[in-house]
Amino acid sequence: MLSAARLAPRIDALLPQTQCTQCGYEGCRPYADAIAAGEAAINRCPPGGSAGVEALAQLLNRPVLPLDPSCGDFNGFHLAVIEEKHCIGCTLCITACPVDAIIGANKRMHTVLEDWCTGCELCLPACPVDCITMIPAGRDWQRNDADVARQRHQASQARRQRLRQASLQAPALPPAPAAQTAAAAPAAEGGGAETRKRAVIADVLARARARRGADAASGSDTP
Repeated sequence: MLSAARLAPRIDALLPQTQCTQCGYEGCRPYADAIAAGEAAINRCPPGGSAGVEALAQLLNRPVLPLDPSCGDFNGFHLAVIEEKHCIGCTLCITACPVDAIIGANKRMHTVLEDWCTGCELCLPACPVDCITMIPAGRDWQRNDADVARQRHQASQARRQRLRQASLQAPALPPAPAAQTAAAAPAAEGGGAETRKRAVIADVLARARARRGADAASGSDTP
């Protein structure tokens, strides 16, 4: 009998690699590790569908189970699309995407790279102005898609880890001179820069939502 360490990669190879977290784990590999350790059932992956459950059951010599409805449904492969005229450039969707399929810069419109999108939907709750929708991809998610998505996810994780390490290793800034500290005191007493920043963000979001509502009311909003 294979050990959990040797079994997990084989389980991971059968998962769709959408990294959607619907299974309750942080991605496909953590879910595979949990299955291999006997800590998770094989029917918690909606994107894999019944075919995925059957493949896992065959590999592990376990009975086939119906998909766990508590993990959600999957109605075919969908792609995320950003309504660019409503995008405020907050970059939150870029941070949420597990495969770096969204490009853009701060305060600039973002765009989804369709060839990279896994349809995980993690960008939807991250968007503060609800300008991301899911549309049918017009095709099925294939094993080659899964293999490429795994590579992109691993590359994204490695890049983010490097950034975290660089941030931790960055030298601390020297303390501000007393004159600067004194000059900043009135701003702190009046609420501080952070409070003003939050107020500006709240105003931008409010105006973006109002614009979106006006477009919808006039019938000019596009799906």
